[in-house]
Amino acid sequence: MPKILRSKEMKKCLGCFTCMLVCASFNQKNHSLIKSAIRVRTTGGMSSNFVAIVCLGCSKPACMEVCPSNALVLRDGGGVLLKADKCIGCRQCEEACIVNAVNFDEETQTPIICHHCGICTRYCPHDCLQLIDV
Repeated sequence: MPKILRSKEMKKCLGCFTCMLVCASFNQKNHSLIKSAIRVRTTGGMSSNFVAIVCLGCSKPACMEVCPSNALVLRDGGGVLLKADKCIGCRQCEEACIVNAVNFDEETQTPIICHHCGICTRYCPHDCLQLIDV
């Protein structure tokens, strides 16, 4: 059964960025936070809560619809998968995402998009992130 990543318990988040590091390491083979498909940030300062910006797994993804090279294909269960060999680096997907969940890799000139693998959920020390059945 397909699953979608959700940030359910962000009040527990300490801002350790383990989810981001694991995502970048596992999916991009890189230990830089900017290579992560998930973004964790404060809601307004160091004493505020944290939020996770992550792909919503849209059933009609705007990012896919604007892609001129058909590099983004619908993922089973929602969201998209990237066909990197088709990507022309136009960044239209980044601009089209309604929650700003598409990050762009300046090095490879391709988008970094969550494919809901769940690696981040396995390493979050406070279970802030969850994979749910769709």
